Amino acid sequence: MAVTVLAIIRLHNLVAVVMLSGFYSLLAATLFVVLDAVDVAFTEAAVGAGISTILMLGTLALTTQHEKVRALPRFPLILVALTGVALIYGTADMPDFGDPESPIHEHVAPRYIERSAEEIGLPNIVTSVLASYRGYDTLGEVTVIFTAGIGILTLLGVRRWRSRKPGPDTATGDEDRNAAGGDRA
Repeated sequence: MAVTVLAIIRLHNLVAVVMLSGFYSLLAATLFVVLDAVDVAFTEAAVGAGISTILMLGTLALTTQHEKVRALPRFPLILVALTGVALIYGTADMPDFGDPESPIHEHVAPRYIERSAEEIGLPNIVTSVLASYRGYDTLGEVTVIFTAGIGILTLLGVRRWRSRKPGPDTATGDEDRNAAGGDRA
């Protein structure tokens, strides 16, 4: 995965960058499968490697395929560094990873761990939580992602439709009406 990231950083051909980004998502999905998080792997493969790659390739079809090399702007770099420092500072008071005394492990998590196999019938606790306990929430998330994808594809389609120049068959539509039997008005 690190080699893929380094290749993405070094390339200037944006089509190759998009393809390597999709490959990175597939590697991440494979890692999630190895970690027994099949539902997360499925989401990563569908969104990261599937929809995102298609949308980025569609965007590149409407723009250019090569990166414009410019001088590195200092303000965005400083802003990203400050945001990173703030995020790291924000995690300073979090409980240790896997700490059994953390708040997340004292409320609903014990019930999921103890009863999900008998209530839901699935051996993977994460899958049982996402598929059953939070089924409507997961359906809502999928609906939001689907709606966003359709909206983006619609916007990309509208831009292409507007850029077409009218030809003899699209100028007024009279030719189609006349061919179908003339005006009936």
